[in-house]
Amino acid sequence: MTEFKVGSLDARATKIRNVPIAVTPEGFWCCPSQAVLQKTMKNQNQQAKPKGGASPLASKASSVQRAPTISSERRAHSTPTRSRINSDEQKCAPAENSTPNPPKVANDRPQKQHKISVGFGQLEMSDLKVVLYGKDGVAVKMSVHRNILAENSTWFADKLSRQSPMSSMEVPDCEDVEIYVETVGLMYCNDAKQRLIKQSVPRVLRILKVAELLGFQACVLSCLEYLEAVPWVGEEEENVVSSVQHLQSGNYGVSPILKRVCSDLTSPPNDTFVHIIELVLKSGEDRGRREMKSLVLKLLKENSSCTSTSVDIYAETLYSSCQNCLESLLTLFRQATADDFAEQSLDLKEPVFRQIALEADNLLWLTEILADRNAAGEFAVMWSNQGELAELHSKLPTKSRHLVSCVTARLFVAIGKGDMLPSKDTRKLLLDVWLQPLMDDYNWLQHGCRSFDRKVVEEGIGRTILTLPLEDQQTILLSWLGSFLKVGDSCPNLQKAFEVWWKRTFVRPYVEQGNQSQPGRS
Repeated sequence: MTEFKVGSLDARATKIRNVPIAVTPEGFWCCPSQAVLQKTMKNQNQQAKPKGGASPLASKASSVQRAPTISSERRAHSTPTRSRINSDEQKCAPAENSTPNPPKVANDRPQKQHKISVGFGQLEMSDLKVVLYGKDGVAVKMSVHRNILAENSTWFADKLSRQSPMSSMEVPDCEDVEIYVETVGLMYCNDAKQRLIKQSVPRVLRILKVAELLGFQACVLSCLEYLEAVPWVGEEEENVVSSVQHLQSGNYGVSPILKRVCSDLTSPPNDTFVHIIELVLKSGEDRGRREMKSLVLKLLKENSSCTSTSVDIYAETLYSSCQNCLESLLTLFRQATADDFAEQSLDLKEPVFRQIALEADNLLWLTEILADRNAAGEFAVMWSNQGELAELHSKLPTKSRHLVSCVTARLFVAIGKGDMLPSKDTRKLLLDVWLQPLMDDYNWLQHGCRSFDRKVVEEGIGRTILTLPLEDQQTILLSWLGSFLKVGDSCPNLQKAFEVWWKRTFVRPYVEQGNQSQPGRS
């Protein structure tokens, strides 16, 4: 285990105060979080007023090597404080015989600095001081060993080889002092990966960033091994992927991590999609099938950013499944309306009715997927040409056939919202073939189907009718009026569409005539 000791600073110009410092799960002492330091500084300022006239710090010795700024992501809150170590406030009293206008020093520091002294390994063998200057006047002086840093860090090795002997070096404006100290501490560990086990994913990503900047390859590899094994999802997933993607060119072996979120396949996994659709459609377990239909539908809705190529591939698969469902449904309708079927026992009828409901539900699910992807135009053509299916529809019990009318309702809603743009002939044929079966099942749909939204469906039907030529509107709406006056609420309420048609038929011609005659008078 890493030996960690607290060293002391020069006490001649230093006032010692206690500053809380966190202990990481690995056992390293590390710099406390900014929130803790700010609170400590505030308490110290309230307890003792600063002495005025403090002069700037003396310039560093020629042996001090400045390091480039290490930028980092936002600091997370540190772990709760477990112990305290001494910190220093650097105060330099002005000399009595100092010159009136001393020359300015290029690297002036604030008059007050809260310093923390940290040691690694055998403190008496330390031969290098590394000072980290963080935010809000926080400074951490690390007593380290140049051979350890040079062996583990290419950055330290380069700096130490340029100037020798070097007794100290500093890192100004270090935004992540805590992680910097911890990363240096990992250089003293034989198994850095073991030290990372209890860490969180965000913290390991911070360590990875500092280790990469320092050229600490062993630590980078340990962080990558940790990320490859530990679970991460959601926001963590995006952070991990963005943090390791740029390491692909560094021969660090990040492929196992990225393979968790992306495949080596260059083409869309259409075979997998087909297999999933087939499994769901052929499932005989009601709850599992229902829940997976909802999940797949939700995932496909979220996948709105896919390319046009994948849309075409998925649509081809969905249309193929629709065709299979239609063929199966027509076969079942023929079987259920055969002359000898009525004479069969209920035990023989129930499986057929159940299969009809299952195929209709599958078809409704596929229609929902196509409509959400704005790709249901071809299916509207297929559905409007199912004249035999619509004719057999009235011969079946409403309980078994009503889901077929839900398919019709979904298409009307899509047309009414502009989610699909079938031709005029297709819209006309769709209304001629399927509006009456829908009206026959309307009472059951209102009271026996929880997902049925009457207002949305009625608006979709009305808008679909109003897209036709005025003569066709009149034919359909007068037929609807006869049914509505007989059954009332058991029929779709198309009064809004009827009102629009009325104005187009009886009001608009006279308004146009008036507008045409008005210029002649003048």
